[in-house]
Amino acid sequence: MLWLQNKLWLRSSLWQRNSLWHLFGLYVLCAVLPACSTAPDAAQTPLIAVPLGLTEQSYPSDNVPTAERIELGRQLFFSAALSRTGEISCASCHRPENFFADNKPTSAGVEGRPGTRNVPSLINVGYQPYMLREGGVPTLEMQVLVPIQEHNEFDDNILVVVDRLAKDTAINAQSIRCYNRKIDSYSLVRAIASFERSLVSTTSRYDEYNIRGRAAVLTNEEHNGRNIFFGEKGRCGTCHNGIQLTNFSFQNNGLYDVYPDSGRFRVTKNDADIGVFKVPSLRNVSHTAPYMFNGSVATLEEVVLHYNSGGKSHVNKKPILKPLNLTVEEQKQLVAFLKAL
Repeated sequence: MLWLQNKLWLRSSLWQRNSLWHLFGLYVLCAVLPACSTAPDAAQTPLIAVPLGLTEQSYPSDNVPTAERIELGRQLFFSAALSRTGEISCASCHRPENFFADNKPTSAGVEGRPGTRNVPSLINVGYQPYMLREGGVPTLEMQVLVPIQEHNEFDDNILVVVDRLAKDTAINAQSIRCYNRKIDSYSLVRAIASFERSLVSTTSRYDEYNIRGRAAVLTNEEHNGRNIFFGEKGRCGTCHNGIQLTNFSFQNNGLYDVYPDSGRFRVTKNDADIGVFKVPSLRNVSHTAPYMFNGSVATLEEVVLHYNSGGKSHVNKKPILKPLNLTVEEQKQLVAFLKAL
């Protein structure tokens, strides 16, 4: 039933070895595609499906996705060889069954070291203009390096990782086919980024309503929730708008009086950015609990309660965030709409 709400269109050759997708009934797009061409043939179906209402992703000129680049990236994404102790992989935290997020507030790294932030979903990550919750990394290729070096994540060094992977003759051969070079930091980060760009969500019931004009796909309760979400009662659409249901701005939502994580301040060193984080997409939001930058809010009902209260009076809180005074019934309607995303 999951794919009826949010179809994850991925090439079958990339996933046929991964039984998780069969368990969760995700719809797979099958296509016969060239193996390692430098650019997609305009006459063919795009290698990576384009979500309803969006245009094709922009790709770096030296990393246009091909079927084999995505496949190499998939192998590396699921490989624990990227971590110092061989315990965890990218998929240990970005779990396919959780829409490439995690169902825990924070996720443990090597040797059980505690994470400090909630793991965001990677669905449609190729459309994001910058990475990480403080927006400090401009590309997916650069982002791949972050968990590898982080003490509480992989706790490794990219050069050591490459030396370890270089002993795998199959990985080396695949890297040569895709990037004309044995596995190294260049091909490693580009392959994983190519795989991550293939993780797209194409159609929700709200898309059917919003783009195709099929009003009947939403219940009356969901219609009422939509009116609250985008109207003056909720004002959620101020930040959560467009096809991605985010404007990718940086905001403080009044979660705390004092923040344990300084947020965007880590990048800018500007006091106005203390406790400020990138506005997340709400696509598939009912499948990616818990919520907030640290996973401290367990359910959508609690999320709505937070915003209904107006949040804490932090000096950097977005001024529009004030008590909403929604009734219990209106809160239920808002949650129902969120589940249609």
